[in-house]
Order: sequence, then structure tokens, then C-alpha cells
Amino acid sequence: MGLMQLITTGADMKRDLEKSGSLALYVPLEGGFEGRYLRRLRAAGYGAYTITARGLGDLAMYLTGVHGVRPPHLGKKNTGREGAVGYTYFVPPMLGTQLDNLPPKSKGLVLWIIEGQMLSKQEIEYLTVLPTLEPRVKIAVEMGGDRAFSWKPLKDALVAV
Repeated sequence: MGLMQLITTGADMKRDLEKSGSLALYVPLEGGFEGRYLRRLRAAGYGAYTITARGLGDLAMYLTGVHGVRPPHLGKKNTGREGAVGYTYFVPPMLGTQLDNLPPKSKGLVLWIIEGQMLSKQEIEYLTVLPTLEPRVKIAVEMGGDRAFSWKPLKDALVAV
């Protein structure tokens, strides 16, 4: 790979991400490419946050709403009127927290979701709509492996689900 290719890597992806708001990514299984593209997006002025699709639960509440979390009870019992399932702790919306902590001149936040093949069709549909509801958020979902790093608009990946 020549020096010029290194400099331009990521420009097409950044343009497509800004145009469509959400991308389905297909990455080589040996890894390494994600870091390059994330670095290019950060250099272009975006903040980045990586999460896994496994175990997210209600995606809309996790990303945009205050939601309850119960840590594992580890066999401990509650005292008093609570159920034996443990205390519920309420946490703020993840996207709101990340957006509030972006630098002032940031272009926005790229939410990079790994293991996106675990998401249901309804969750993927929600992720295609989310950038229209919150324009500062761009979504990149790893939908599977491929021989080369490739992408397409996330709404086009819905046909294959």
C-alpha cells in the first residue's frame, strides 16, 4: 500500500457515513481495519464510541432513555420490601452522555457497534432512523466478515436480514 493510499483511506467511508447517517460494515475477520477507520473519523472531527450488540436489551432505551440496570445478585438477598432479584439502578441515556462530553468543535459522534449480526430487523430499522432523530449521531454497524473492508448504507442491509 502506497503512501497516497494511506492518506486517502477512510475518505469514501466518511462521505458515505455523512450522506446516509448509518452504514453496515463488513470487515476482515483478522481485524485491524476498524482501528484505521476509527482513527480517520476521529481525525475528521468525530468522537467515537464502540459497543457490542450482545446483551444490549432494549436498544432504544439504552441509547436514548433513562433505563434501569440490575447488577448480578450473586446470591445476596435484599432486606425489606424489595424483590429478591436485587436493587435497580437507573442510568442516563448512553448517547446523551457521550454527546454532552464531546469537544465543542466536534462534528458529532460515531457509534460503532460490533457483532451487529446479533441485532433483530426491528433494531436495525431503529438504527437507520436514529441519525434523523439526532443529527449529531452517525451509526456504523459491523454486520459480518468479508475479505476486504467494505460497507453499504444500513438500510440496504435490511434486505438481507
